[in-house]
Amino acid sequence: MSATINFDNAIPGKVTIYDFPPGPYPCRVQIALHEKKLHDLVDFEFVNLYKGEHKTDEFLRTKNYSGTLPVMEFADGSLLSECTAITEYIDNLDGNPILTGTTPFEKGQIHMMTRRVEFEFLEAISLYFHNATPGLGPTVEKYQNLEWGLRQRDRGIRGMHFLNSLLQKQPYIAGDKFSMADIACIGGFVFLSVVKLEPPKECKALLEWFDRVNERPSVQEFFKMANSFELPA
Repeated sequence: MSATINFDNAIPGKVTIYDFPPGPYPCRVQIALHEKKLHDLVDFEFVNLYKGEHKTDEFLRTKNYSGTLPVMEFADGSLLSECTAITEYIDNLDGNPILTGTTPFEKGQIHMMTRRVEFEFLEAISLYFHNATPGLGPTVEKYQNLEWGLRQRDRGIRGMHFLNSLLQKQPYIAGDKFSMADIACIGGFVFLSVVKLEPPKECKALLEWFDRVNERPSVQEFFKMANSFELPA
């Protein structure tokens, strides 16, 4: 679906996101777009991670040197990658940020907690996936280190215990409001399902949080799409 985002602060013209729809990182931007009621105003171009399409010379040269998804491309050829950067952009288009904070301290708190979720949980499970499981397959996984992967799995489990301790004292990852940090944590849960790793049963506050955020329409829309996704042959 071709469309135009016309907010005053936006770069005008068609916006395309290079995407792997059910992926743990793309899910973060998918949910943010739904939260901001912008999902239907963006074109999505499928990139097959299992075929290594994000690691081709052309993709690295023209879309994202880091070879990761998602990537947002504007009509003038400008590019944004990294989930936090894309979320910051779309959250501030209308001058009413609801995911990235409004005061300087709130912004700092949300960015701090987003990075902690990434480092202690999401990225740890990602490294476990890429090193201690078949990952994206031999076409993509050129080098794997089993010991390192298992260490990262254990770090991710410790990270879930850390997040559980936070959520025993507050309703959301960065405080009293649903934010970009919560969306990053949802990405971690998506990765848990990919690697078939159960969150610790004793992390009751974390599990209750996950049940609660799953009631949000944005999260329901993502999982509805992800659960019906079929990888093209």
